[in-house]
Amino acid sequence: MKTTLTYLLLLASLSLSIAQDKPAERINPYIALMESGKPAFGVFSANVSLRAGASMSGSGLDFVIVDMEHSPFDPTRLESYIVGMTDKSSILKNGLKVKTAPFVRVPAAGREQLQFILKQVLDLGPLGVVVPHVDTAEDARAMVQACRFPQLKGVPDYEPQGKRGVGYGWAARQWGLSGGEYAERADLWPLDPKGELVLWVMIESEPAVENIRAIASVPGIGGLFIGPSDLAFSLGVPLGDPAVETAIEKVVAAAKEAKAPLGTLCGGNEVEKRLAQGFQFLAVGSDGGVSGSVQDAVKKGRAFKVK
Repeated sequence: MKTTLTYLLLLASLSLSIAQDKPAERINPYIALMESGKPAFGVFSANVSLRAGASMSGSGLDFVIVDMEHSPFDPTRLESYIVGMTDKSSILKNGLKVKTAPFVRVPAAGREQLQFILKQVLDLGPLGVVVPHVDTAEDARAMVQACRFPQLKGVPDYEPQGKRGVGYGWAARQWGLSGGEYAERADLWPLDPKGELVLWVMIESEPAVENIRAIASVPGIGGLFIGPSDLAFSLGVPLGDPAVETAIEKVVAAAKEAKAPLGTLCGGNEVEKRLAQGFQFLAVGSDGGVSGSVQDAVKKGRAFKVK
């Protein structure tokens, strides 16, 4: 009897050890796709409402960018949108793994470094944030710090030091985690390999292109997002001018050098071109329902193979 009891205790101990060593399943589908070398596709959403969030959660897209830059910055509406993206039937089937990741484009430009806006947005529980007009490495570093909690001393990813204030109760609830679990997993990927939070910085000005190698090398950036229209305005040329494509090619080269995921906004007719260039995530439309053109763009992108 004693031998049997000892065996059972050893078996239980071994099972617990295996469970503790097993990595947690990814919550953020964007990260899962980047780690597997597959592209991600999404849309911008300016219809910030509870029902719009519910509709987007079943869209089959990999991410949605809730646009708070060019629509009113209303955290209450944003909170409703993110709550609306909670799909109980999906949770029953897939656990905490999200089907469509909510990213939020904040209204403040990176050069403004308004940390409180990022803090308020992150405390609502999105899986990523998008910061417009990041022109320098200093801007990018400040945004990384604003998105991170202060780290424990001695950890290998201590820098850049986090400055995000601790108030994560609601965000943890949205992720389906305890407060402690959220604090551990709500760090920036890929700086923290276990992190589930993603920061995209937007490259949409001539100075940003000039500084792109330094920006791309800032630890904590999970994606560089080219804004083609603002970039054209900054260059003083119309969208479609060869100067815009030349600038884009400079960003592509820097992203490849830094091994940083690269994205942009494009139509279905450009999807294959951008994927062939090395883009890994594409916003291919806007909300108002997932249109036929968006579905066609995603279909082309998922079927595309780099030669």
